[in-house]
Amino acid sequence: MEKISYIYDQANKCLNCVKPMCREKGCPLKTNIPKFISEIKSNNIERAYNILQGNNILSDICSRVCPVHNQCMGKCVKGIKGEPVKINYLEHFVNEWAIENNILYVPKIEKECNKKVAIIGSGPAGIACAVELRKHGANVTIFEKEPKCGGILEYGIPDFRLNKKSIDRLIKQLELLNIEIKTNIEFGKDITVDSLKNQGYDFIFLGIGAEKQSTYSLTTKETKDIYKSDDFLKMYNEGKYISNFGTVIVIGGGNVAMDAARAAVRMGANVVKILYRRNQELMPASAEELQDAINDGVQMFFQTKVVSADVFDGKVQKIECIKTKIENDKAVDIENSNYFLNANTIIFAIGAKANDKILESQNLETEYGLCKVDENYRTNIDWVYAGGDLVESKSSVAKAAATGKSAAQAILNRKECDK
Repeated sequence: MEKISYIYDQANKCLNCVKPMCREKGCPLKTNIPKFISEIKSNNIERAYNILQGNNILSDICSRVCPVHNQCMGKCVKGIKGEPVKINYLEHFVNEWAIENNILYVPKIEKECNKKVAIIGSGPAGIACAVELRKHGANVTIFEKEPKCGGILEYGIPDFRLNKKSIDRLIKQLELLNIEIKTNIEFGKDITVDSLKNQGYDFIFLGIGAEKQSTYSLTTKETKDIYKSDDFLKMYNEGKYISNFGTVIVIGGGNVAMDAARAAVRMGANVVKILYRRNQELMPASAEELQDAINDGVQMFFQTKVVSADVFDGKVQKIECIKTKIENDKAVDIENSNYFLNANTIIFAIGAKANDKILESQNLETEYGLCKVDENYRTNIDWVYAGGDLVESKSSVAKAAATGKSAAQAILNRKECDK
């Protein structure tokens, strides 16, 4: 009862603004936040659920993992002089209510159309694109290189942040929409732009994410003790734990760095340290994710850059670091401030870029480390679209889904396949 009381207290805080900034400026998918909250106030929870899901099939997942303080809650007018409405709590409550009452949203398809679309990648952008297309009657097939559907939701976000049952429900929705899902099929290897065109697909949407993880050289010696964050988190999500991690050093300051560090704790690391070259104020990770990492026992080192790693007989022994100072929001090395830390495992979590080799092999143009698209997410190939981390850096689930949904709407507006 205490939880329910808190939910309704939060709902009643909503001012139902005439121009809701939480929707217009905060939510990448433009969810009608005041409307779904109004339904909670009226105790019409199923209507609230339909509003959320009707606009964003990933609503349940967004309520769990999106950086709400930089999105919807960050634009709530109540937060100007006080505390914003806990929009994510309300969204989570509504979706949990649907689960508890065995209600699963599946949109009705009013009319089939003649568009046949291949979706490459089953992350947030690909799923949102597929659902939007299918809602309007398009014939949609999702191709995923991994054994399971879900992309970063399945293999990147760890279970302590996202219950994998949420992904199972989402896949069930896709299946009920008659969206075909084909796994273990890799773009650039098993399928190509040309082969899909030859198979009769009118359009292609690329949602393969930023597959090229950023790193820099720490040693010239061979070692298996240095990981990229996506590989490390995939190991964790697949239950492939490695013994004797020892002292783990995570390089980076975003939410992925927090995820990797917390996963390392759960995988049995003795000590886990996050080293970030700038200060806490400039750290891209949310305050909540940072605090969760600290609560898990992760040690934080700010204004610290890792310079090199000492490797002996294939094993990392220690790392050399240098202290930094902040000048115009940039980290600048402090001369003669070098020092050493014991380390056995190193994880890079400093960002990712598009896999330019795969894109170039398909004659797709890149720009600033991303796939080049126009305002409608169309690439230089007229009938190929792209979204998500492939076209924008530092994305979120909601932002990625918004690009997929916008691309789908652009495809649906194309007339050449209509009859």
